[in-house]
Amino acid sequence: MNAPAAGAPDGGSDPPDQARLGQLAQEQAALRRVATLVAQATPPEEVFAAVVAEVGQLFRVELAILFRYETGRTATSVAAWGPAAENLPVGIRLPLEGRNLSTLVFETGRPARIDRYADSSSGPIGAAIRGTGIRSAVGTPVIVEGSLWGAIFAGSTLEQPLPPDTEARLASFTELVATAIANTESRAALTRLAEEQAALRRVATLVAQGVPPVEIFSAVSNEASRLFGAAKAAVLRFSHDGPAAVFVGVSQTLDLPVGTRWEFQPGMASAEVYRTRRSARVDAMDWSSASGPVAAAARRLGILSSVASPIVVEGRLWGAMNITSTDQLLPTGTEGRLENFTDLLATAIANAESRSELAASRRRIVAASDQARRRIERDLHDGTQQRLVSLALAARTAEADVAAGRGDPRAYLARIAAGLADAAAELQEFSRGIHPAILSERGLGPALRTLARRSAVPVDLEVTADARYPEPVEVAAYYVASEALANAMKHAQAS
Repeated sequence: MNAPAAGAPDGGSDPPDQARLGQLAQEQAALRRVATLVAQATPPEEVFAAVVAEVGQLFRVELAILFRYETGRTATSVAAWGPAAENLPVGIRLPLEGRNLSTLVFETGRPARIDRYADSSSGPIGAAIRGTGIRSAVGTPVIVEGSLWGAIFAGSTLEQPLPPDTEARLASFTELVATAIANTESRAALTRLAEEQAALRRVATLVAQGVPPVEIFSAVSNEASRLFGAAKAAVLRFSHDGPAAVFVGVSQTLDLPVGTRWEFQPGMASAEVYRTRRSARVDAMDWSSASGPVAAAARRLGILSSVASPIVVEGRLWGAMNITSTDQLLPTGTEGRLENFTDLLATAIANAESRSELAASRRRIVAASDQARRRIERDLHDGTQQRLVSLALAARTAEADVAAGRGDPRAYLARIAAGLADAAAELQEFSRGIHPAILSERGLGPALRTLARRSAVPVDLEVTADARYPEPVEVAAYYVASEALANAMKHAQAS
């Protein structure tokens, strides 16, 4: 047996004004009960269930339902009441297609009604409503902080349409639902912010401690996974020989080994990041007809929604932070929250690269110092040491000549003294770890002339070019000449 039409007095015996007052009292009582739940911060799902129950009983309809609109033009039932609700259980998700109340409210953002549902509706939702026997229905949008969140619908199986004031009366309940949602989202946002800040502090501590990047990549992936409700998270490094993305850090929820390489293909949020250098999102990607290892992994993992944000290190695109969900679309704002982690990752990578460059610089300094030491050893052997050997030979020659009454001792001593002065000058230069200053300042010709002048035996020198040569060439030529003179003195008994 059908319930009386909304607004009709029970039994028809009460005067119209009295019936209207009774209806208003019932409506105010229902609104107070819902408002009390909202004020007590009752969980949203309990408020939703209470609202549709109050609407169903107050409006005397066979169906009261609350839909939430989602990205991708879908609507999900979050609360349902009445005998006609069996075909629309809580949790059912239907596409917003065709002509029906759900699509009308979604597209206009305003209240709507259909008085002859059997003749005027289409699409999956329209078919589901017709299957419940509903003949007329009214829908009112739920607006949360200026955005369309969802809608409440009331449907009747009676022949006559719902009364003209149904939309206005239903709006009172949608305002309470909107308040409950806004309050809940505010509390959730505060909790989420606190959790996010705590996660960022933990990662920042690792960065400040100079923890190796590979450990930070895993830590960030796990933090992001927990923060986004056990989603799958990964740090990707872009490879430009392909191009491709290489997994360098994965969360414990992601069944992929570090080092996995995915060539870019449509449907990958990271591929869009690589192309645009901006955060990207891919929702409800159909992987069923795609081929290749990426599609196979996506089907195996059950990826439904994916968001990636770029990691930019000192102006260059290094990689991306990627997060995926398998059971629901990632919430709006995920991109911005993920970028907080990519900033820390960029700092960690830049620090690691700076430390690596510093270590490489230190290695170069050590190598250069060792090379300089070997060069000084060579220079001492080929230059000053040979000069001193030559002077020692000259001293023994002078000693023998003087003993035999030959030669002028003063000339020998003068020559030895000049040689010692030259050796001292060379040692002073070598002590600075450099080759002769005249070679650097004036070139090979003047340096060879000085070398010839300092020689212990007479030297004929002919320089055919005054042009400067590369420093290694000049240094090599100088020491070849120095070694040749020293060997001539030592081994040829040159006169």
